[in-house]
Amino acid sequence: MTMTEKLTILLSAPRGFCAGVDRAIQIVEQALDKYGAPVYVRHEIVHNKYVVNNLRDKGAVFIEELHEIPSNHNDRPVIFSAHGVPKHVPENAEDLNLFYIDATCPLVSKVHRETERHYKNGNHIVLIGHAGHPEVIGTMGQLPDGGVTLVETIADVDALELSNSDNLAYATQTTLSLDDTAEIVNRLKEKYPNIEGPHKEDICYATTNRQEAVKEISNRADAMLVIGAPNSSNSNRLVEVALNYGCAKAVLIQRAVDIDWEWVKGVKVLGLTAGASAPEILVEEVIEACRKHYNVEVEEVRLREENVEFKLPRVLRG
Repeated sequence: MTMTEKLTILLSAPRGFCAGVDRAIQIVEQALDKYGAPVYVRHEIVHNKYVVNNLRDKGAVFIEELHEIPSNHNDRPVIFSAHGVPKHVPENAEDLNLFYIDATCPLVSKVHRETERHYKNGNHIVLIGHAGHPEVIGTMGQLPDGGVTLVETIADVDALELSNSDNLAYATQTTLSLDDTAEIVNRLKEKYPNIEGPHKEDICYATTNRQEAVKEISNRADAMLVIGAPNSSNSNRLVEVALNYGCAKAVLIQRAVDIDWEWVKGVKVLGLTAGASAPEILVEEVIEACRKHYNVEVEEVRLREENVEFKLPRVLRG
């Protein structure tokens, strides 16, 4: 492989950080500025090792559960991750006299409020999402046990046997595949014609934009690299979208060091994108790594502009 070998990188845009991720990271950084270290964070603030390690270096302490906070530190802030938490978590924090700041993405909070509203109206909730994902655990945890039934596939919908089929509403995880979710929703509506949906799609603008942008370049690219964490739902969906829309091969990587150069061999046009919790610095790192192996030309393919911003919690403003 010589440096004269040409590689065109189609850089998908929008890519990388969404407003919810940006806000969550800012919340941790501002809390560190305002209150000093340590600041505790329950679960990964967002699904990205680079981001988490960066915040850890600044003084954030990541924990799985609240009881891990030493009793002499109960005056320290504890931050809940962008994915949202079940209701029992803030209740537990109050019982332990902890000072907490909620970094739940406002678009996830919208799904929480919606499911609560439907439940109060006497509906049973069908949630479309991935079992075990923190966002799904958080959404299901807004309602009493048994108030939500989770479906992941069309087969799950076909297998549903719900006693109160006239009083149903559905909601979705915000980071799903647009195409897969549309199929599941259609099947739900066929099976339960009276099922109520959200006023506006639950799948967030950033997930939508990143998937649409990948569709735009998939059939032009010989291969696609998606930068993101293995446990990041929206990043995994980008790999699936690339493969479904004409790209011969696509793979998820966390950093440039994960690139398999044998896999890249023979590729003339490489698609490149990043999931909603991957910082732009990792995109630059991948492009630089490609420059060491190829004569690289970068063409950014921008589908649309994003200018969404979410306010910080009141306690951190000003």
